[in-house]
Amino acid sequence: MSLLTCQSLSLGYDGHVIVRDLSFSIEPGSYLCIVGENGSGKSTLVKTILGLMPPVSGQVLTGDGLRQNQIGYLPQQTEVQKDFPASVWEIVLSGCQSRCGLRPFYNRAEKARARAAMERLHIEDLSGRCYRDLSGGQQQRVLLARALCATEALLLLDEPVTGLDPKAAADFYQMIDGLNHDDGITVIMVSHDIQAAIRCASHILHLGDGGFFGTREAYLASDVGRLFAQRGGGGP
Repeated sequence: MSLLTCQSLSLGYDGHVIVRDLSFSIEPGSYLCIVGENGSGKSTLVKTILGLMPPVSGQVLTGDGLRQNQIGYLPQQTEVQKDFPASVWEIVLSGCQSRCGLRPFYNRAEKARARAAMERLHIEDLSGRCYRDLSGGQQQRVLLARALCATEALLLLDEPVTGLDPKAAADFYQMIDGLNHDDGITVIMVSHDIQAAIRCASHILHLGDGGFFGTREAYLASDVGRLFAQRGGGGP
């Protein structure tokens, strides 16, 4: 059964439709990269999948027991968020909020889940550090650990390596690849880095003119895939 299905989606805002009649399904264990030019609707699709923005028409369906609030989400960071004065432990643990229900506190299992996520990403030694004092790569690891607290099934990442130096970006891609292949977590990543998408993804969704959804191999053999790869990709 598909983990996530988008049926005949039209997306937009303020009466302006930017994506029309989009349909695709994501199977458990897939690694989907969403690419396309600036303004093609990548971030709008992310918000719609998360339930933060209603579609103009169509619907987003979850399957295999997944609920919308169980999607681990790593958004693009703003400069204000990078200066957030909280500890690493507080930020990672906050990823368990959707598990608390009406409880105003985290229980033992949720704290253990946060510790396990930090150990999985090798940041347990940063637990007491202030988030704003970390490097960009460390901050992204913290936010990824927070996202892992929310899910065992699906991670949704919006331009996660923006602003990182090449080594930190390569390390981050390696971590995501490990979570996908070793832990079986399904990944949906919005990226303007077409070379990384081609290298990492099992499937590509190309939004905009000449749109495409299919395997990486089929994308590279398509006209839109060859052209986009030659040009080096689009923007956020």
